[in-house]
Amino acid sequence: MWRPVLALTLAAGAFLGATGRAPAAEDRQARQAEAAAVSGYLNLHQCAYYASSLDDHFNTFVTPSGDGRYSTGTKHSASPDTTAACGAGNGNHVPVPVLHGVKALDLTAGRYLDLQQCDYYRSASTDRFTTLVTPSGDGRYSTGTKVSNTKETTPTCGPGNGNHVPNPGLSGSLPLDLTAGRYLNLHQCVYYSERLKSHMTSVVPAPDKRYTTGTKISDTQETSPTCGSGNGDYVLVPLLSAVKNIPLS
Repeated sequence: MWRPVLALTLAAGAFLGATGRAPAAEDRQARQAEAAAVSGYLNLHQCAYYASSLDDHFNTFVTPSGDGRYSTGTKHSASPDTTAACGAGNGNHVPVPVLHGVKALDLTAGRYLDLQQCDYYRSASTDRFTTLVTPSGDGRYSTGTKVSNTKETTPTCGPGNGNHVPNPGLSGSLPLDLTAGRYLNLHQCVYYSERLKSHMTSVVPAPDKRYTTGTKISDTQETSPTCGSGNGDYVLVPLLSAVKNIPLS
């Protein structure tokens, strides 16, 4: 009599064990399916503008919500871009091709999109600018933005040119899990100091949280940029700020 009972108990235990493992297996399969759905390239375009009379640089990575004269070509596509597509500026701030750049990120190369923001600052003129990709014409302002299987939490930034030097307080690295959703919501926050006649751009949260952004991967297409309030001197410029929803497949 004991043998059938034991067999029944073991069978029940095996059934319960299999049932207990099912949710984890389903989650793993779902993550694998999401990862498999990621395809193509994230073509991240960086456009630099400069007003010589003010010694004022600033960058755009997505087209501003209110001023298409500073447009960029950032998009998802099946092929890699090799040349940055940038707007003409407003006549005062004009393009600086040497600081433009485009990074074609193969989304199948790893689990994480490591977005790295490098801020450079020139104290003599209180001028600053930001890079997310290495400029095509000046590697001294390089970044470590990449797709990999490693979550990078510290940015890799070039040394600058001796005048514009790295500013760690506004530089940051944001590792984004490519399996976390269908869209990259790339938030661009542009600030301006009337006193200093100087712009600055933030896309990746940095140690100074007053300039934080909402850049993330999710299943939601966000329509309004999430930006920090600035420091009271540098204040948000909604006209030049924006969010772009980029599909990952």
